[in-house]
Amino acid sequence: MDIQMKRGLLDICVLSSIKSKDSYGYKIVKDIKPYISISESTLYPILRRLEAAEMLTVYNVEHNGRLRKYYSITEKGLERLREFKNEWQEIMSVYHYITREDEANE
Repeated sequence: MDIQMKRGLLDICVLSSIKSKDSYGYKIVKDIKPYISISESTLYPILRRLEAAEMLTVYNVEHNGRLRKYYSITEKGLERLREFKNEWQEIMSVYHYITREDEANE
């Protein structure tokens, strides 16, 4: 997969993984991994970038005597998810255009 496309999809997957419930790094990786390859070392720069873009916020919770960072989606992050869904419709139109001959031959 193209690296730029994957990067954009990873951002969306991260936002989507915390859309309904705040979460922490390891859990986010576990939630996303069945759909797209991601490691914790890839995730944390994404989380920092999304935080800098005000698409998520961070807070700490004590867990087993240590602080664990939790991530929460903001309204700006929810808006990005809505925009992506609209963009995806356009991408699917292009995909269907590109594969129309393949579908006709099946």
